[in-house]
Amino acid sequence: MAVRHVLIKRPPDQVWRVLGDPTRYATWVPGTRRTRPSGGDWPDVDASLHYTLAAGPFRLSGRTVVRICEPLRRLELEAYAGPLGSARIAVELVPWGTDTVVIVDEHPLRGVGGGLHIAPTDLLLHLRHRRMLARLSRAVEETSPGTVAPAREHPRQTTASTPGGAA
Repeated sequence: MAVRHVLIKRPPDQVWRVLGDPTRYATWVPGTRRTRPSGGDWPDVDASLHYTLAAGPFRLSGRTVVRICEPLRRLELEAYAGPLGSARIAVELVPWGTDTVVIVDEHPLRGVGGGLHIAPTDLLLHLRHRRMLARLSRAVEETSPGTVAPAREHPRQTTASTPGGAA
């Protein structure tokens, strides 16, 4: 199981604003080139986004579905990656003084990926989480308070891309 954490020098509400904004998904998820809504009101339970991952010349389309949403505390996602199956990605926010400890726990859940849950897979997930948490931290800390949508608002425009965002 791949569990990793980071201390973000902002309170949980500012971290949640980034996690809860579907237009920002590609800014913190490594390799995500673009996203678009595919149902529901992100980050409500059962809301989903279609995404395109890119690594060099390779492209993979998939869908991420919100499974658990506890605003300002926890967001659990199931990311479907076609023939690879799906993964459970849990993001927990822990207040730490005026800052936030963000804990990410990810593991393969269904399909081929679930059968490949072995040490090398966990190593790859740890490397991915290091990058993901650094990107999330940067996205939150570079955002001045009040420049993103409040925690429960859900912008309708959800197409995002990351410059040179290959994983």
